[in-house]
Amino acid sequence: MNCSGSRRPCRAPRAASEKRGFRSPLATCGGGHTPVPWAAALTALLIAGCGFQLEGHTPLPAVVRNPYVEAPDRQSDFVQSLRHALLASGVQPTPDRTKASVVVSILKDSIARRVLSVSALNQPEEYEVTYTVGFSVSAGDKELLPAQEISDVRTYSFDERLLLAKGHEEDILRRDMARQLADRVMRRLASL
Repeated sequence: MNCSGSRRPCRAPRAASEKRGFRSPLATCGGGHTPVPWAAALTALLIAGCGFQLEGHTPLPAVVRNPYVEAPDRQSDFVQSLRHALLASGVQPTPDRTKASVVVSILKDSIARRVLSVSALNQPEEYEVTYTVGFSVSAGDKELLPAQEISDVRTYSFDERLLLAKGHEEDILRRDMARQLADRVMRRLASL
């Protein structure tokens, strides 16, 4: 069966160029080649050429190949996101500080929430969440990145009738902010 439903092969009308021996790859409906693979290949080359990289796949210099992440809370959203980003970049964080090539010290890992607006009944309607991370990077006695802070701020609406759903929304928001901050730390590690 072909594209028109009959038993004859489906062919596009012959163009003047086809009569002279040139056959367009789009002239057949089933077995011909289409420009899609070429377009995909060209797009991939252009993206690779401009330095684009997938999020979480930041190539790191040799000095960061065996990092130790020092944090007061090793289970926080940010520390877990940073660990996943390191692993995705082909780096294996070491559990032993003495065997590390660099030490990434998490100096601050905090989340603050404040009310942005309230209803006529004095109930919160909108919150602002700020996730702040402070960190430094050292190799032995040498400081590679001095102590610095980065933060991400998001807002979300709140409805007391949807308390469970809104609580879940804030958890998702917090994890997304942690991933964004971890990606920013990875970019700074890549610049070492």
